Amino acid sequence: MRRLSLLACLVAASTVSVVHSQTRGAAGAVIYQGARLIIGDSSAPIENGAFVVANGRITAIGRSGAVNAPAGATRVDLSGKTVMPAMINAHVHIGYEGYTSWGAENYTAQNVLDHLQREAFYGVAVTQSVGSSPTEASIQFQRDQEAGKFAPASRFMFMPGMAPPNGGPDAILLKGTSVLKAVYEVSTPDEARAAVKTMAARQLKSVKIWVDDRRGTYPKMTPEVYNAIIAEAHAHQMLVHAHAIAMADQKAVVRAGADVLVHTVQNEKLDDELLALLREKKPYWTTVIGLGDRSEVCDSDPFVDQTYPAKTVAEIRASTACGAVSPNAANREAILAANLPQYVAAGARLVLGTDAGITARHAFGWADHHELSRWVKSGIPPAEALIAATSRPAALLGLKDTGTLASGKRADFIVLNANPLENIRNTREIAAVYLAGAKLDRDALLARWKRSNSTQ
Repeated sequence: MRRLSLLACLVAASTVSVVHSQTRGAAGAVIYQGARLIIGDSSAPIENGAFVVANGRITAIGRSGAVNAPAGATRVDLSGKTVMPAMINAHVHIGYEGYTSWGAENYTAQNVLDHLQREAFYGVAVTQSVGSSPTEASIQFQRDQEAGKFAPASRFMFMPGMAPPNGGPDAILLKGTSVLKAVYEVSTPDEARAAVKTMAARQLKSVKIWVDDRRGTYPKMTPEVYNAIIAEAHAHQMLVHAHAIAMADQKAVVRAGADVLVHTVQNEKLDDELLALLREKKPYWTTVIGLGDRSEVCDSDPFVDQTYPAKTVAEIRASTACGAVSPNAANREAILAANLPQYVAAGARLVLGTDAGITARHAFGWADHHELSRWVKSGIPPAEALIAATSRPAALLGLKDTGTLASGKRADFIVLNANPLENIRNTREIAAVYLAGAKLDRDALLARWKRSNSTQ
C-alpha cells in the first residue's frame, strides 16, 4: 500500500505564507432586486425576484415587493439579469497543471489555490479533487482554507484513490500521482479493507476506485478487491466513486454498490441490463465527457482563452487537439446522443464533473461550462443541466449550506447577463460571482493571470 511521502507534505506547506487572507462576506445586509432567480432545484424560476444577504448567507428570498429589506440595507438593482446558484464541480484532478508545464513539481498549496481561483472565476463555488490529491497535504489545505488563510476561491474538497500496483490513473496523471504516492495501492481484499479503515480514521467521506485495464495495458482491480472496498466504505458511511468506462465494468461496479459512476459508455449503446441496474441502484453519475472533445481553445473564444498564457494557447492550437476531426467523431456523437438521455431516464443522478487538470487543453473553470453545453447538445434539458451543476452535487458532497438560492444557504451565486434556461451557453454570460456574500474580484484575478502569463 502506498503511503503519503514527505514530499507531499512539504509542497503543501511551502507557499502558504505568501497567499492573502480570505475575504469574508460583508456583515451589512444587502438586498438584490429585479433579477430572474433560478433556484437550482426543480422549483420554477422567480421572475422579478429579490433576496437579502447578511453575514454571507441568504436571509430572505421571493418576488420583489414580497421581500422586506432590513433597515439600512444596501440595495442592488439587478433588473434584466439572471441569478443562479454558483456551481459545484464534483470531479477534477487538482494541483499538477502548470499550463506551461505539468507534473508533481507543480503540486504546491499556491498552485492548488490558483486552480480553485480559476474555478471560482468561472462561477464554481465548490471543487472536488478525486483520487489524485495527496491525503495529508489536502487535509492541511482544507484546514487552512477553512481558517481563512487563503484568498477567495472555490471551496476545496477531495478524496483519496485506490488502484492495483501500477494501475489506476491514466498515463498522464500517473506521472504525478506516482511521485507524490497519492494513490493507495492494494492487491488483496485485506489490504483494501485496511486502507479504507485508515481513510475513515481521518474522517474522509469518499474514496475513488479505478476499474479499468486501459485496453489491456494496466492491471485491473479484481471484483474481490472492489467488493471489499465498497463493503468496508459503506460500513464507515463512506461513498465510493468508481471509474469505469467499458459497459461491462459499469455493470459490475453498479451491481457491486458503487455510489457514483464515473464516465460514460461512448463506444456502444447502452443495453437493457445496464439500464435495469441503473433503475434499481440509481447511482450518482459524472459524465466527464468533455476531455474527449475537440478543445474549445481551438475556437478563439475570449471566454476560454482569457486565463491562458499565449504560449499555451499557441501550443494547443498547433497540436492534434485542433486538428482534423476524428473519423470516429460522428459515431461517438451519435452514441452520446443516444446514451446520455437514457442514463438520466433510467435514474442515474447526473452531477457536474469535468476531469480538468490532466491536460491544459481542457482546463479549470471553462470546462464546467463546456460539460453543461455537451449535455444539452446530447438531449439533456437546460433546467436538468443546471440542477446537475448545483443542488444535486451539493447533495452528493453532503453540503447542506450551498447549491440552491434559499433562506439560510450561503450566498454563493452567479449574476448572468442572459438566461441559461433559454440557451445553456448563457451560463458563460457572467456579470459577477459571489462567494459567501462577497463579490469575487474577477478583474483583479484576470489582471494577475495576465501579468503572470506575460512572463511565461
